[in-house]
Amino acid sequence: MHADPAGVLTGSHFLDGDHACCEGALAAGARFSSGYPITPSTEVVERFASRVPTVGGVFIQMEDELAASIALQGAVWGGAKAFTVTSGPGFSLMMEHIGYAAMTETPCVFVDVQRGGPSTGLPTLPAQADMMQARWGSHGDYSIIALCPNSPQECFDLTITAFNFAEKYRCPVFVMLDEVVGHMTEKVVIPPAEQIEIEPRRYTKLPPEEFLAFKPSDDLVPDMPHVGEGYNVHVTGLTHDDRGYPDMRPAVQDKLVKRLLEKISKNADKITLFEQDQIEGADVVVVSYGITSRVAQRAIDMARAKGVKVGKFRLITAWPFPEKQIAAIAENVKALVVPELNLGQMVREVERAAAGKAKVKLVPHAGGSVHKPEDILNAILEVTRG
Repeated sequence: MHADPAGVLTGSHFLDGDHACCEGALAAGARFSSGYPITPSTEVVERFASRVPTVGGVFIQMEDELAASIALQGAVWGGAKAFTVTSGPGFSLMMEHIGYAAMTETPCVFVDVQRGGPSTGLPTLPAQADMMQARWGSHGDYSIIALCPNSPQECFDLTITAFNFAEKYRCPVFVMLDEVVGHMTEKVVIPPAEQIEIEPRRYTKLPPEEFLAFKPSDDLVPDMPHVGEGYNVHVTGLTHDDRGYPDMRPAVQDKLVKRLLEKISKNADKITLFEQDQIEGADVVVVSYGITSRVAQRAIDMARAKGVKVGKFRLITAWPFPEKQIAAIAENVKALVVPELNLGQMVREVERAAAGKAKVKLVPHAGGSVHKPEDILNAILEVTRG
């Protein structure tokens, strides 16, 4: 184990998902985090608090999740790459400021290590019940990006991807771990810094007198100012014009909010990540994500051993949802089986994209443990018979 000159670890390591997520944030250039302890996410920022002084950054433990979720946005506007971590009730408390980040187009990352709910629920046990909240939890119309790692290696890799997406599209990006992935320990390979692709902050090249803080570029994303260097910057959660100043006219609202959605939807093909296997010729495809995808793999292998033609489709990007891919699969299969550690969330998106062209079978689990592979296998066999 060794560090590069910037203090970022390189080489092969034995890390749990939370610690790998921390290393991914450091490798992505994060130099500020604000957080409040909550199981099972605390280990991410515990490690960050001990590691970040070696690379010249700051961690602040705030008084609560509300403070944590706004402090990082101040750090971003001050020039830092920044993130926070939370779980369950803390995620709920952050929703107002997630909407604020969307409206102010603040590039930042929220790591949610999901646990069983509702309310205090199961603080140390897994679930995948925050998936719809990540997309729709704050009020109004806006878009976000959410990624779902299923291993400590992906916790490292996708945390870097999350920061890159945040900088490229100027929106809040979520890394949606679950307790099992956060606490499982596996080999994680961290390449040298020069081999890691990092998206830089998209600062304006215009002089202060020509710069408009929220005037979009051709890709619908505005450039950011160098705050403190003479730029006139007004950042508000109110509906605003290209200068950033409040403007309550319906036409301004229409233009702004549509752009907040379209900068993601029109780039969905560049954002949507997924893994698929043996889709061609399959009668059934299992759609899963996070830790459930690893259990589902066992069920798929068991079904294939019985001669069933089963394909796999794993969501890596949950939002924006890969609807084009699911729609294409639904054209050619009998059924889609969707195991989730909740009682039915992403399955609704699968049903919407499938549009009745294939049967959709949910395999629910309220959380607290993972599925038994046999339960997913039984669902696969049921839809093949039906």
